[in-house]
Amino acid sequence: MIDSATAAKGQGPGDVPTAAPAADPDAVLRSRAYTKLLVLAALIGVPVSALAYGFLVLVDRMQTELFENLPGELGFASPPAWWPLPLLAASGMLTALAIQRLPGTGGHSPADGFKAGGVAGAAELPGIALAALATLGLGAVLGPEAPLIALGGGLGALAVRLAARDAPAQAGVVMAAAGSFAAVSSLLGSPLLAAFLLMEAAGLGGAALGVALLPGLLAAGVGTLIFIGLDNLTGLGTFSLALPSLPSFAHPTGAMFAWALAFGLAAALLGRAVRLAAWALRAHVERRMVLLMPVLGLAIGALAVGFGQATDHPASDVLFSGQSAMPVLLAEASAWSTGALLLLLVCKGVAYALSLSAFRGGPVFPAMFLGAAGGLAAAGLPGLDLVPAVAMGIGAMSAAMLRLPLTSTLLATLLLGADGLAAMPLVIVAVVVAHVATAHLTRPGAPAPEGEGEGGAARDGDDARRAPATAPAGTPMTVSR
Repeated sequence: MIDSATAAKGQGPGDVPTAAPAADPDAVLRSRAYTKLLVLAALIGVPVSALAYGFLVLVDRMQTELFENLPGELGFASPPAWWPLPLLAASGMLTALAIQRLPGTGGHSPADGFKAGGVAGAAELPGIALAALATLGLGAVLGPEAPLIALGGGLGALAVRLAARDAPAQAGVVMAAAGSFAAVSSLLGSPLLAAFLLMEAAGLGGAALGVALLPGLLAAGVGTLIFIGLDNLTGLGTFSLALPSLPSFAHPTGAMFAWALAFGLAAALLGRAVRLAAWALRAHVERRMVLLMPVLGLAIGALAVGFGQATDHPASDVLFSGQSAMPVLLAEASAWSTGALLLLLVCKGVAYALSLSAFRGGPVFPAMFLGAAGGLAAAGLPGLDLVPAVAMGIGAMSAAMLRLPLTSTLLATLLLGADGLAAMPLVIVAVVVAHVATAHLTRPGAPAPEGEGEGGAARDGDDARRAPATAPAGTPMTVSR
């Protein structure tokens, strides 16, 4: 199997690992152990992807039943304006109980950014799943990608332990990474995009990149086939992000490059404000979760209700991750006034910060939604067309919140198809400006909020005890036959 060459006997958390001589990646690829690993990755991709599909179906059905169908069953002609309030309060209470009463703290706090490392133990998986369902199904503003990655990784490692109890520890780590790839393979509309997200977040690199990445890529490809097959069999949906056809875009102009600078700076400011608010709230809420998280839920619901009453758009535009709402937002762009879009940015941004502070889910989709809404609001300004505005908004806001510039560039361009590729130079400028500006807004030498660590530093002892799901950048890999 594949083994990490950085582990030192007796190494503590603060010790510097000692690297062993690097193995030849080609030798690893030719080994029988690696071939077995690829077969196992493909096999693990099937059940993990099926379970991920079922999880997304369950979240979708919870949202539909609770927010749309239940009011009618209780005798209301239509959902009353106040309907989100009790559901969001229940979301806060149930998520707090899952975090405090079940092992694993419901997964890592999304206020710390996107994380791809860490292998959840079998005992932690129920708590992660229940906290995510309480968050996502009841309307909090977070996405499904983080819990799916944690669940997929935990299931992958569990499968190895059940199949071969004497398997090397590193085999479980590699299969955990493959399980994460499989679980999130179709969520972003492309298995390659999902794989790139996990690769950059985990910091993979060096000569062993291809060796470490191939099992995950294989599991992601199998996972995409499973998603497509289950959609064809059940008709329940693909649950993959797909944006509608937008007006054609030919090429960037000089004025658009100037707008790219503005998008990058604005996204850095907004992203920093959201994260600082989330950190400040978390410091207080974590002390009294069961009492205060329902209050957070009520505040999120109140923002949604207020937006719905102030505009002719539904309150649901403020709730949820934005994964399903973003294609509708762009398809119905002409129905939105600039004032309504700006109010949506404010309400969704505040709800996002409240959700990040204590709920459990992923930060990717709300960031993309905010970027798309901001781009839509700016479209039509002198020298700025719709497609480049939306692309720059998605890329810049993703970079500000995720601190993954390469993935952010791909998110903004591949999802817009050929038009996105034409806008890629603009997206690159906006992403780089947002990434660098965010770094400047983070004061050097200032004490970071508990758990802050771009790229996935552990937030607490629970995370610190988990083995990394992927080898660190540049880690040499060896074959044990």
